[in-house]
Amino acid sequence: MKNGQSENTLSHIAETDLLHNIGSHIAQGDTLDESFAATVDATVALVQCDECFTYIRQGGQLVPWVWKYVEQQSDRRSTVAMNEGFAAALALQRVPLAAHNTAGGTSFKVFEEWSRSPGEMFTCIPFLSRSQLVGAITMQHWKPRPYSHREVRLLSTIGYLVGADIGISQMEKANAELQLELETRKLVERGKGILQRELGLSEQEAYLALERQSQHKQRPMKEIAQAIILSAEVRRSVGPME
Repeated sequence: MKNGQSENTLSHIAETDLLHNIGSHIAQGDTLDESFAATVDATVALVQCDECFTYIRQGGQLVPWVWKYVEQQSDRRSTVAMNEGFAAALALQRVPLAAHNTAGGTSFKVFEEWSRSPGEMFTCIPFLSRSQLVGAITMQHWKPRPYSHREVRLLSTIGYLVGADIGISQMEKANAELQLELETRKLVERGKGILQRELGLSEQEAYLALERQSQHKQRPMKEIAQAIILSAEVRRSVGPME
């Protein structure tokens, strides 16, 4: 095998290992912090950028999540509004972009328009879930760096993997919140029923009594209802006092 072919094979193996590392974090159900840390490390290793930031979309903003400074020369980057800068461009284009400064401001170009010589200084990759922008990764170079088609495709693949992970995490969070809401509603209904039965209250009066206790004790209504249910169960287990 020729030396060039050998180096090319080793490069493919290294790139496969990068993807495998990120995919394994996702498959094992690791936290987003762990997945993002693996993503940052893989990106820095791949393109040797001087800064690498990951962002998660929260409402109308991209919020910095995990980042790395190769030369430790920067301050923490702030949130980015979804209607500004690279966030707006990524939300619209949903493909890898590079920033170009012009007299009229900063524009963002798709890969086919990127400079091959000397290269790019700021690039960003979308994290997509169901074609929706859910986050991003940005790469800053102090000196312009050319990107190959293979590198951009690999970065896009990383974006798809991490985007899917974010989407799954958001669905799990939504399901957990819904489950908690349903459990709370059931407990409140049981607590109201006990108050109605034992104190002769109407449904509205029982609910207001729970609400007042929640505010007075500074505890969630779920906990107040649980205490009422537990008290009723203890009374039933003991039976009537003689």
